[in-house]
Amino acid sequence: MTTADTTPDPVPGLPPGPAADLGLPELHRSVTDWFDAAARDLPWRDPHCSPWGVMVSEFMLQQTPVVRVLPVWRAWLQRWPRPADLAAESTGEAVRAWGRLGYPRRALRLHAAAVEITERHGGRVPAGHDELLALPGVGAYTAAAIAVFAFGDRQVVVDTNIRRVQARVVSGRALPSRSLTAAEARLAEELMPEDDALAVRWNKAVMELGALVCTARSPRCEQCPVRHACAWVAAGRPEPAEAPRGQSWHGTDRQVRGAIMAVLRAGHDPVPGPHLTGPVDVATGTGLGPEALRALDALHGLRAPEDQRRRALDGLLQDGLAVRGPAGISLPG
Repeated sequence: MTTADTTPDPVPGLPPGPAADLGLPELHRSVTDWFDAAARDLPWRDPHCSPWGVMVSEFMLQQTPVVRVLPVWRAWLQRWPRPADLAAESTGEAVRAWGRLGYPRRALRLHAAAVEITERHGGRVPAGHDELLALPGVGAYTAAAIAVFAFGDRQVVVDTNIRRVQARVVSGRALPSRSLTAAEARLAEELMPEDDALAVRWNKAVMELGALVCTARSPRCEQCPVRHACAWVAAGRPEPAEAPRGQSWHGTDRQVRGAIMAVLRAGHDPVPGPHLTGPVDVATGTGLGPEALRALDALHGLRAPEDQRRRALDGLLQDGLAVRGPAGISLPG
């Protein structure tokens, strides 16, 4: 009498290691079961959230934490519940409502996408991956994410969190490479379930695992549902080949650009250019409202050199985030 072999079949394309030994079905089950129990209750995950709501969330979540996105997303969807509502507004109002999320060019691109959806897709976010990819501001990741999370399509979604989980669990590396490689994209495809519904849950679950547990700097391995199958843990958690680089902020052009944008968002009247780039005694009054005056005071509190402020303003004008008129600088019309 022979004993049945219960060893999982080798996983094509995966390197030998704990994850391959575990087998894909068990890997999928472990991670998605954990997600069902531990996932955050986020409004864009609500089954009743519109595809437009999902799309707005994907634009806002790029390089921005969830905690900062939540209040802006809610205010945005309350004001502009459909693409046509946003398309009817000026680009300046989109930038103003973007607030302090950072990288405000995303607001311009989202507005342009809303116009395209209104004019070419009957006001409905298109479901097709290729149609999504053709929208302004929608790249490969965003198109895949909207297709998966709004329409339940089977697409491979690969963000920083997913890449980090893959790197540790399958490849045994502390961190992924600084930019997506062809090998990482192939690995993500190899790990995808064949079933459409399970593939959607898998994408969500791995992304959440990277966001909450398998974090970049302080991973909570004791809470990980697949720590027993993690090649990085099995290797003794080696240090990354390259130390992660933090994004500088203080004293940078980005900080000055953000301070100038805060002044423009705080009021509806144009701001004279010299108030933004040259010395001005804000205590004597500038003709600005109280909020804009406080923002201007904060800008001057940075003590950025005049040439840096001019450079930052020129960049905002070139990017279309600000316009120069006879009365001064304002948000775009």
